[in-house]
Amino acid sequence: MLRRALPALVLASSLALIATACAPTAEQAGPSAEPQDGGTLVYATGDAEPTCLDPHVGGNYPQALISTQYLEPLVGRDADGSITPWLAEDWKVSPDGLTWDFTLKSDVEFTDGTPLDATAVKVNIEHLQDPETASSTGYLAVSKVAEVEVVDDTHARFHLSEPDSALLESLSMQWTAIQSPAGIARGMEENCAAPIGTGPFIVEEWVPQQQITLVRNDDYATPGPQTENDGPAHIDELVWRFIPDAATRQAALASGEVHVIDNPQPDAIVAAEQGDEITHIDAPRPGSVNRIELNAGQAPFDDERVREAFIRAADPNPGIESLYLGTVTRSYSPLGSTEPMGVSDESLFATDPEEANALLDEAGWTEKDEDGIRMKEGKRLTVRFPVSTNQSVAAEQSLFEQIQANVSEVGFDVQLSPVDLSAWYEALGANEYEAVSAPYTRVGAEVLRVLYHSDAITPAPSGYFANHAQLSDPELDALLDQASATQEEAARADLYAQAQQRVLESFTVLPLYDQQNHFLTRGVTGVTTLGTVATPTFVDARIAG
Repeated sequence: MLRRALPALVLASSLALIATACAPTAEQAGPSAEPQDGGTLVYATGDAEPTCLDPHVGGNYPQALISTQYLEPLVGRDADGSITPWLAEDWKVSPDGLTWDFTLKSDVEFTDGTPLDATAVKVNIEHLQDPETASSTGYLAVSKVAEVEVVDDTHARFHLSEPDSALLESLSMQWTAIQSPAGIARGMEENCAAPIGTGPFIVEEWVPQQQITLVRNDDYATPGPQTENDGPAHIDELVWRFIPDAATRQAALASGEVHVIDNPQPDAIVAAEQGDEITHIDAPRPGSVNRIELNAGQAPFDDERVREAFIRAADPNPGIESLYLGTVTRSYSPLGSTEPMGVSDESLFATDPEEANALLDEAGWTEKDEDGIRMKEGKRLTVRFPVSTNQSVAAEQSLFEQIQANVSEVGFDVQLSPVDLSAWYEALGANEYEAVSAPYTRVGAEVLRVLYHSDAITPAPSGYFANHAQLSDPELDALLDQASATQEEAARADLYAQAQQRVLESFTVLPLYDQQNHFLTRGVTGVTTLGTVATPTFVDARIAG
């Protein structure tokens, strides 16, 4: 029985409180113990607790993490970026790119007994597009789908309003995963509490601010492209605990209280790599890199010279090296290293405080107050920088503090504001920021369109908008539109390369490193991550006996 009374739903996930008292304890096991079938695997996450377990609603990464366990997409993606069958076993696209025919696997049922058929696919796309769903990531992913036609039970035909070369990538993501239409029909509150899918586990109970308990789907028959097991999961139960504090998560792993943790600190990753009891899984997320974006839609960063001055003075490399202990690599691209179409240009990000000072002088920020902060027409050179404590680990928050100190040397007053995820979303929605670090995970280079097309300044139905740099560049828009409409891979890659160069040369983006996705495991084997949005899956997992 679910024990959750859901409040009015918002896009942001709530900040989970630390909870250990009521959660089950994993049986401690040494690394040499033989793996066994059955048992309870305990996962401890440092990401924010979702306010809704349906990833169609809103669409953030904590929802993808948990929903991977019970919802599955139409297609998958392997480690080299190739799209693979999943719930859809085949597809074809018309020469004009406006019609896509998907053939579904036959004789598949959701865990409530509802058949997976073309009608279910149609209901899911319409659910994503319904403004009442308050979707963001999924809504943007299927925005070009004008209609889904039910050809017959196993054939769904997508009619597009314009060609979309990223459609398969979009349909591989957890935010467009397919769920039971009967489950959706129950209404948002009930579906948020326990979505119904075809996945390896079933949501049994959600105790807010403590844990979610999932039980094995004994009829599981749709293993993904990276799964060795061709039937139900080996474990009986998966307990998903919310432990925001990294040190507490690490201690729980070391003691055997949990089997898997995410978001470990760099020193814990290094220790795991040097030892033999804890296994490290490095699974960087696709899409954009972790980066600082400068709001070009308002002063002072509506002046390109001021943006370039900030980037010339930021000097993140020493902080990255000292804080991350070699667990990350500096990026000079808008796209993560997992994206084959990424373009890097290190020359644009050379540290040069003298040039930064000259640019600020040229831009008219020539006076200074008693604190050494530059002034112009009586206004300080202030940069409001809200930081989500749910999305930025302690090392990253320290890096931002170092950048804050570096740019103050040339006269910037950076006001770092550590806030929970809800307050962070509120600050962005109210345009109360000049700089922000806003990770965005999606499969493929189409993330550039989501982040930097001028259309993305307009909020989705959830209220969230992704173009935090507030770039409005007609030439960039044209490149991104053309790339979306181009099926030929080489031509598409060239268009995205040109688009990335324009983004980098706008000095609205300071790339830092891949979006980090690290997992540490102890006393368990067979934990893998998907080639789509790098979330963990436990179909192959066994607990050491």
